Amino acid sequence: MEKAKKSRESLEQSIATLEQLISISRCLNSTLEMRPLLQQIVAAARDLTNADGASILLMESDDTLQFAAASGPDANLLEVATVPLDGSLAGWVVQNRDMLIVEDVLSDPRHYAIQTIDPTQSLLAVPMFFGDHIIGVLESVTTKTRHRFTRKDIETLETLASIAAVAVQNARLFEQSDWVAEVVHEIRTPLTAILSYADLLQRPDVDEHLRTQFITIIQQETQRVNHLATQFLDLARLESGRIRMAKAPLNIADMIARAADVIRPTLQDSQQSLVIQILTDLPPTLGDDQRIHQVLLNLLSNAAKYSAADATITITASADARDITVAVSDTGPGIPAEQLPRLFHKFARLPGQEHKVAGTGLGLVISRQIIEAHKGQIWAESEVGKGSTFYFTLPIVECSSNL
Repeated sequence: MEKAKKSRESLEQSIATLEQLISISRCLNSTLEMRPLLQQIVAAARDLTNADGASILLMESDDTLQFAAASGPDANLLEVATVPLDGSLAGWVVQNRDMLIVEDVLSDPRHYAIQTIDPTQSLLAVPMFFGDHIIGVLESVTTKTRHRFTRKDIETLETLASIAAVAVQNARLFEQSDWVAEVVHEIRTPLTAILSYADLLQRPDVDEHLRTQFITIIQQETQRVNHLATQFLDLARLESGRIRMAKAPLNIADMIARAADVIRPTLQDSQQSLVIQILTDLPPTLGDDQRIHQVLLNLLSNAAKYSAADATITITASADARDITVAVSDTGPGIPAEQLPRLFHKFARLPGQEHKVAGTGLGLVISRQIIEAHKGQIWAESEVGKGSTFYFTLPIVECSSNL
């Protein structure tokens, strides 16, 4: 009798699991919005494997995995974190193209600890296959106690990983078409202005003053189109890996001084001030001078755009045993915590600021690509009403041989 009861309970649990997997598959076929779908998958992974949390990590580059969705403890923190392919459990799954169970994560030499995240006790990780390619890893973890994952847990997670892989690829295709639409939308506005004012120039009743004004507008809008095209091409080449970063010695203090000289006229127009605080004798690092200069200018320009008149912008540089850290702080309106993970996505703009601040929403995406190509990290911290600080790190020269 007891055996029959257990058998019935097992069957009922299997049916419940199957129904949840079918529900997720239906969602897959009815939406192209990646984030809600991935959130449903990680929530199901957590619940169906009796775990404390779950996460999806996607291949960000040839040597980095990026958390794309997470459930459970520290989910918000995880979604802005990355892990290296070498020296991490998720990286081992990708490199070995196989699932992995670790009952005592903290004692495993492959474990990659993420600061500020509660330590993982046990882990089940499976690769996300799309055809013959691995595009990421799906994990279930426990943070409270050690846990023995079962064969059924493995089968469930592998099924979810297959669903997630299809969802990601479909959403990426949609995003590519959306990306083209955004490019056309951004370029159409200045092109319309150019055509309109060019038509006005041909009217015989336009006096010399208006003619000069129209020509100036056409020149400005032409420069805007050129800037947009440069950013679009820049990002496309960075994402495809076609741009190789130079490996020359960098003097961060000199670079900050040069970027400050470029931005000062803009700050003076807005009566804003700039404070520079640099640690004496920063250690050397290697990198691409023009690209890091581009990142500095982007962060300083954003700080100026989002700060009020008379505001103070501060740029600091310091170092520890491993990295040089540069920070740009403003006294702007601040960024809500739920918006921080979106900042480094394409065309991301803060809600309510879309029409107040000019820009394509690509500057931070390009900056992230540049910094990560230098084996560094870039992130933001903010408090609403008190301003924001954007940080990036560059490895000191002893850590830069693989740049």
